[in-house]
Amino acid sequence: MRAIGPGPAWFLPFRRRPGIPPRPASVLNHLRHRPWRPRRILDPGGDAVLRWNRIFLVSCLVALFVDPLYFYLLFIGGPACVRIDFNIGIIVTFFRTVADLFYLGHMLLKFRIAFVAPSSRVFGRGELVTDPHQIAMRYLKGDFFIDLIAMLPIPQIIIWFVIPAVSSSSANHTNNTLSLIVFIQYIPRLFLIFPLNARIVKATGVVTKTAWAGAAYNLLLYMLASHVLGALWYLLSIERQYTCWITECLAENVSTTTMPICNPSFLDCSSLELPERKAWRNSTLLLSNCDATNDGIKFNFGMFADALTSEIVAATFIEKYLYCLWWGLKNLSSYGQNLGTSTYIGETTFAILICIMGLVLFSHLIGNMQTYLQSITVRLEEWRVKQRDTEEWMRHRQLPPDLQERVRRFVQYKWLATRGVDEESILQSLPLDLRREIQRHLCLALVRRVPFFSQMDDQLLDAICERLVSSLSTKDTYIVREGDPVNEMLFIIRGQLESSTTNGGRSGFFNSITLGPGDFCGEELLTWALMPNPSVNFPSSTRTVRALSEVEAFALRAEDLKFVASQFKRLHSKKLQHAFRFYSYQWRTWGACFIQTAWRRYKKRKLAKELAAQEYLYYDQMVDDDDDDESLVIEPDGAPLLLDYADGVEAPLAETEAGSNFQHLGVTILASKFAKNTKRGHQKVTQLTQAATSIKLPKLAKPDEPDFSMNNNDGDM
Repeated sequence: MRAIGPGPAWFLPFRRRPGIPPRPASVLNHLRHRPWRPRRILDPGGDAVLRWNRIFLVSCLVALFVDPLYFYLLFIGGPACVRIDFNIGIIVTFFRTVADLFYLGHMLLKFRIAFVAPSSRVFGRGELVTDPHQIAMRYLKGDFFIDLIAMLPIPQIIIWFVIPAVSSSSANHTNNTLSLIVFIQYIPRLFLIFPLNARIVKATGVVTKTAWAGAAYNLLLYMLASHVLGALWYLLSIERQYTCWITECLAENVSTTTMPICNPSFLDCSSLELPERKAWRNSTLLLSNCDATNDGIKFNFGMFADALTSEIVAATFIEKYLYCLWWGLKNLSSYGQNLGTSTYIGETTFAILICIMGLVLFSHLIGNMQTYLQSITVRLEEWRVKQRDTEEWMRHRQLPPDLQERVRRFVQYKWLATRGVDEESILQSLPLDLRREIQRHLCLALVRRVPFFSQMDDQLLDAICERLVSSLSTKDTYIVREGDPVNEMLFIIRGQLESSTTNGGRSGFFNSITLGPGDFCGEELLTWALMPNPSVNFPSSTRTVRALSEVEAFALRAEDLKFVASQFKRLHSKKLQHAFRFYSYQWRTWGACFIQTAWRRYKKRKLAKELAAQEYLYYDQMVDDDDDDESLVIEPDGAPLLLDYADGVEAPLAETEAGSNFQHLGVTILASKFAKNTKRGHQKVTQLTQAATSIKLPKLAKPDEPDFSMNNNDGDM
């Protein structure tokens, strides 16, 4: 390939860079002749398409509201003449053009919206076709021409281009042509509402998100129908007035030859200043013969006489629009029963149309609004029926007044907490992953408030959150009684519970504590669930739990707790064991009683020792009193001395040879007395100590220890 030369300056950005090989001719031809592809194909069920459908639905309603305003352009602008109000035409044209742009955008967007292949709808949603060529061909063969007719700005072209170009056309003829085109184009625009509404319902289930919005939407459709009927009634009223003028004008031309000729162009207000018209105006009887307020006229205006007698046809735009809207609402709601029609075929046909539309639309409006409004109060009505059934049942069973009041309080509290919605059934109908995420969002923060769970990892907390169910209790409700089987473990979120025990009904023993948010009860079930082979029977409760106020809590049932308890064994058992002991009120009560018993036993032993010491001193004093004021002592050199306290003389024992036998006898007697007194004191101390230790204090049974170990061979932690 020949190298590209320097070329002109404007060609420099397109020059091939050095070192890059040129593209083959086949690649260049492919790029040159490659068909255009949109950058993105939209999913018909995606958020972007759904949002656009809602916006386009609003624009369609605006367009359906704007188009009938063209019927108000024609008005009676003078004696026996009509004209077109171009000031109103400017405003209507602006809004109509904006609505046409939305129709154009919708047409362009349909070339980029995928569709579901009909052959793939055997199972599930079906397969989307994203090929631009297939999408375009399907749209061109389907709704393209209807959308094109609805989008064309024909009224704007007529009012701003055709009317100024045709100078010989009268105002009435031009307005009739314009109204006919608007009415014909109104039909495909109205037709587009129904498939668009169906697509929104298919994607989301409802057109509006709230019941009030749905009621307002149906009322808006009914108002739109009244608006169209009012505009048609106004246009036909002027048409009937113009028909009367034409009829009288032709009759004058036939009956007389001396009067000025009635030219139909005189009925256009553009000829008011012509001399011929002024001359005809002064001599004609057309105005009196076509005056709707004159009862002696031959022309019957029928249902259109009201618009002519009230001079609405010559009023300002706001006045005639509101009056015509009221007329449409009144006759559409009453099915046209109060209309007095003539024998004119067009008038009777219009009356029949009003009757049929009123019957259909009013029934549709009442039915839909009743459905939407009932959906707001359906839960309340169900609760009222349930409450009435409960009252009848309690009266039939003759329940005591206190029980009836407790039942009423529970039903009322459950309604305030849930509004009649069965949350558990809603969650069970969702997929597992979505249900887990919702439970995590609802319960994770509340579960973390429980100190026992605060040290667990996220995986274990997810397992707990997934299995929690809500539990509601009213004031003075007993959650569980002492000795009853425990079938769930409660974690308090709001309210207070009273937990008390009598240690199996033992007299003289009572312990009571108050449980608040973050506390839990029913820990006996956790111990039961952590056993290697738990029994079929649930464990018995060691405490009585009563609600002090309205309580909202989460409950872990026995089967769910088994699964969660199996996950506990993955944790470090020492840490979890200490946490369970610290936060369990059953263990706290046992620990307090254990410390109290040990303290009392210590005080008894201490008192016994003090009494024994005092008794020992007493016996020691008695020994001293029994001696004959003699005592045997040992000298430092080892020689025994006999002390005579009566004489105060100290004599060596070895030197008293004459009384040797007597001295040996005294030492023996003294030693025997000392041993006897010492034995008696020791026996007394032993008796007091045994009496102190033999005192039996009240004991509380030690709670069962949950097994948090990895397996049964881990040993005691």
